[in-house]
Amino acid sequence: MNSLKTAFLLTCLTLLLVAMGGAIGGKGGLVVAFLFAAAMNLGAYWFSDRIVLQMYRAREVTESESPAFHGLVRRLAAAARLPMPRVYVIPSESPNAFATGRNPEHAAVAATEGLLRLLTSEELEGVMAHELAHVRNRDTLISTVVATLAGAISMLGNMLQWSALLGGGRSDDEEGGSAAGGLLMAFVAPFVAMLIQFAVSRSREYLADETGAAVCRKPLALASALAKLEAYGRRLPMPEAQPATAHLFIVNPLSGGSFLKLFSTHPPIEERIARLQRLARGRG
Repeated sequence: MNSLKTAFLLTCLTLLLVAMGGAIGGKGGLVVAFLFAAAMNLGAYWFSDRIVLQMYRAREVTESESPAFHGLVRRLAAAARLPMPRVYVIPSESPNAFATGRNPEHAAVAATEGLLRLLTSEELEGVMAHELAHVRNRDTLISTVVATLAGAISMLGNMLQWSALLGGGRSDDEEGGSAAGGLLMAFVAPFVAMLIQFAVSRSREYLADETGAAVCRKPLALASALAKLEAYGRRLPMPEAQPATAHLFIVNPLSGGSFLKLFSTHPPIEERIARLQRLARGRG
């Protein structure tokens, strides 16, 4: 269901992009905006792993430095039929983790020092299975596609705003209505695209929970870890966290989170836990 939801939301973004292109009077602006957004996001997709790991001062650890953590990731990667990712530790007391990399062959998983100290071995296994699920489900690629479409819509919105304000578009009797309609679409479409982008992110988190639970076969361990991370994260947010990278983490690293579900990159923890509990009952 989460995969179908992602496909539906991507279709909505595509249709919105086409509508925006038509609103500015032709395909030229649509093509330019899409290519520009694609170029920017392709660069982000290709180099995002290095950028985000450096941003959080993550340090790669070898198997000799951290045999237990390395061994756990290796076992889970084998269970998920993935190549062994690079393993990093983030010098932060706030408990959290993320995965990055443009494909399974260039993946990396990172956990904070606080997470490694806080969780039991089974809970840590659940968290790292969730992160490897993001790698297996190609979520970095999906988020790049979504960002490309949303970025193109935003740029077309800016073009449409200027076109409407300067009297572009229709002429004569239709000019006033065209300008008003163009301005409305120019502001509404990027906002809708942002909501769709957040919804895709939430859908991929649900899917990573389900896939991770299947990989480690311990949905209740992941549920317990999520409850701990939510409780400790509220008291100990990650001060260096940035909104642009918050969606990467297993739980929102920002202080206070989002004020509405629609504006959150993560689903509510209580709903994620409830779904995992239902999965556990289904296995039993």
